[in-house]
Amino acid sequence: MARLGQRVRQADRAHPWVLDTAVVVVVLLAFGLPDLLHGDADHAREHRIHFTRLPLAATLALQAGLVLPLLWRRRRPTAAFAAIMTVFVVQWSTGAALRADAALLVALYSLALHGSLRHLAWACAAMAAASTLVAAEVSSGLPVGDALFFLFSAATAAVALGIAVRIRRAQLAGLRERAARLEIERDQRSRLAAVTERTRVAREMHDIIGHNLSVIVTLADGGAYAAEASPERGREALLLIGDTSRQALGELRRMLGVLRDQGEDAELTPQPGIADVDGLCARIRAAGPQVVYTAAGDLDALDRGVQLMAYRIVQESLTNTLKHAGPGTRAHVTLTSGDDRLRVRVRDSGPPDGPPPSAPGRPPREGHGLAGIRERAALYGGTVTAGPGPGAGWTVEAVLDLTPDPTGGPA
Repeated sequence: MARLGQRVRQADRAHPWVLDTAVVVVVLLAFGLPDLLHGDADHAREHRIHFTRLPLAATLALQAGLVLPLLWRRRRPTAAFAAIMTVFVVQWSTGAALRADAALLVALYSLALHGSLRHLAWACAAMAAASTLVAAEVSSGLPVGDALFFLFSAATAAVALGIAVRIRRAQLAGLRERAARLEIERDQRSRLAAVTERTRVAREMHDIIGHNLSVIVTLADGGAYAAEASPERGREALLLIGDTSRQALGELRRMLGVLRDQGEDAELTPQPGIADVDGLCARIRAAGPQVVYTAAGDLDALDRGVQLMAYRIVQESLTNTLKHAGPGTRAHVTLTSGDDRLRVRVRDSGPPDGPPPSAPGRPPREGHGLAGIRERAALYGGTVTAGPGPGAGWTVEAVLDLTPDPTGGPA
């Protein structure tokens, strides 16, 4: 039945005139045809009511006026009801009774279902006046109260049925709209989650590949320069390149393993933390720069996410130092924890001889690295400042908020 109803609704939306024509045909066959075949003789004998017997042409004209306006009962319900009501009043003014008067109830139902509720109030008033006219016409054989009760009951049933169907359709439309809105919101959340995950993966890949490749390139250049003068230094550079490459490969394998969702059995090394900053500084020192690392506060007690955040900020800052200031610079890394704040500060002294006129020490626009640092700090309600100074150097300072979040996430 549900599938049949759905098919009928689809067919009605495609060809609405078919249902309107079918309603007219059914009303004509059910109520108009008996008027033509039997007339009102049976009613007059049974109820001692004398109705006017109309000629066939007048009967057909009145039936057409009562039934044909139902063709636009859904598109123009108020106009259809007004037309049928006019014919109904004219008919009963002549003292004639037709079974096709049932079309007035169909029009009243359609007005309650499709029309304006303000128009429905006027239609009910007109229906009450017409019912009074009918009750007066049949008062010779039927008590006025009984006639009015029957007519008012029929009109009330038509209005109640139309309003009930209207409310039900409004509820279904609201449910369909809500389902469509929830589906759109679900798709938007999925796309937003995908974009967020792509951003996170891109940030991690940039940190891993960008940092390690910068170290490898610097070591390779230094090793090539020292290969002839000091073979031992060249061999040491090659060993450091191998160690750095293996570390980068391990981090990439760990990330790819997470992306492939290998499950709980995947052998994944822990994410780097505060304890790995010292090793990070040692690898940078091997590439040439002098790195001084200072830590203050209970850093080991920090959350693993905060530790990873601090490590990545130091990693990206030292990578930029190595890239822009060169291997002859001197960098100071300071991590300070206290007062629900974690302060990460990386300051370099710039190139030893100053930046060349055509190649400034830092690009005029922010690159992906500094943007990634800002994004990471924002996850913990932190702020990042980056700029030249003191002297010819460059300083990156990030302050992370360690205040616990009541919702369970980062502050």
